[in-house]
Amino acid sequence: MAMQASSKKSVTQRWDDYHPAKSTLVWACVGAAVATMIVGFTWGGWVTGGTSRDLVTTAGSEARGELAGDICVERFNDAPDAAARLVELKAITSASAKRQFVEAGGWATMPGQTSPDRRGAEACAMALIA
Repeated sequence: MAMQASSKKSVTQRWDDYHPAKSTLVWACVGAAVATMIVGFTWGGWVTGGTSRDLVTTAGSEARGELAGDICVERFNDAPDAAARLVELKAITSASAKRQFVEAGGWATMPGQTSPDRRGAEACAMALIA
């Protein structure tokens, strides 16, 4: 008869009567924390501090290169012999030779710098060809 009485309890009553052991609670918390980390790093887009620093460094370098490329294009187009130089640049077939042409012309050397910006020269050459 006692068995029948316990089986007729509602889910809410059974939940109220449940008293888990401390070890069960601890393992449930550990499992939830591990599951949260797995989901976060796998699908949630979480990254470690080292990865985020690498991403920031790469993004900053690319942004500086794009800016240097835009400045280079402006300086190239402002040169008095820009049309003739553009014909020379377009005649070059190698990408590295195009970059070297832009670097040698001084258009990729940013104000306050003594050497040309490599990414800027590459971006500049590509923009001028397009």
